Order: sequence, then structure tokens, then C-alpha cells
Amino acid sequence: MSSSSSEKRVMVLAMDQTENSQYALEWALDHFFTPFGSDAPFDLVIVYAKPFPPVPIASVAGGPTPVAMGPEIFPAVDLELKLVADQVTEKAKQICTSKSVQGALVEIVEGDARNVLCDAVDRHRASLLVLGSRGYGAIKRVVLGSVSDHCTHHAHCSVMIVKKPKSKK
Repeated sequence: MSSSSSEKRVMVLAMDQTENSQYALEWALDHFFTPFGSDAPFDLVIVYAKPFPPVPIASVAGGPTPVAMGPEIFPAVDLELKLVADQVTEKAKQICTSKSVQGALVEIVEGDARNVLCDAVDRHRASLLVLGSRGYGAIKRVVLGSVSDHCTHHAHCSVMIVKKPKSKK
């Protein structure tokens, strides 16, 4: 079975509001897109995982119990999450434009980043997933969970973790 020579492989790139993901996008563009112009080896899909609105937890006798928020809180939280998502995707588009990269698909998908990214890899049949590194130590990774650790074990493609160099002071 041979594929058409016009078909490109797909790179899914995780984007969020951190400098590390912005650096990963710039790095990927500099190494896989800008030098090749329209002959870049990948089609680019940039994915922002929009978090679900948080559910407050209150301690009551017998342990933590979800507590209903007032209805006025949900629209404000949802609006803030939408604004962040719009800012992240706009920044991604600006970076692509500044590097003369056209045609990147930018998606906002609601959910846990670990699942959103693995699902995006499957949905787009990606051959490469690119993530920025947060640089968490072992304890923070255990407590907070690591998106990159999860993706390296569960994504059905190669995973590249781009580490931002430490700045010299």
C-alpha cells in the first residue's frame, strides 16, 4: 500500500499559556517548517486543552463533599476560561505568522490535557506529538501529574518534549 506523495505526516503540538509551550512551538517551527517553506514535512495541528470549570470542594463531617456554586459563578469562570483559550490560540497564530508558517490548524478542545492530546493524535493520525517541558521535579510530577509522562506512555505516535534552555543571569 503506497500513500500519495502529496500527503504529509501530521504533527500535533500542545499549546497552553506557558512560556515553555510557546518555546516548543517556536522551536518546532524553526526546525520543521520555516526552513522548508511549503515543502515542510508535516501538516501542523496546534491543540489547546481548555480545562473544565473547577468544582469547589468543602470539608464537611465525613470528608470532602462537592458544594454547588452559585449560578452567577459559572458564567464568570466559563468566560475566563474562554478568554484564556482565545489568547492562547491567538498567540499560536501570531507565532506561526511571524515564522511565515501558513495553514496550521488550531483547535480548542475541552478536557484534561493528557486525554485531549492523546485523542488529537488518534483523530489526526499524527506521527509526532510535540510538548513543551514544564520542568517539574519528581515530587511535583507525582502530585500534579505530568502531561508529558502520560503522553509518552499513551499516545500512539512518537513524542518529542522540547525543553526551554535555562536562561543565564
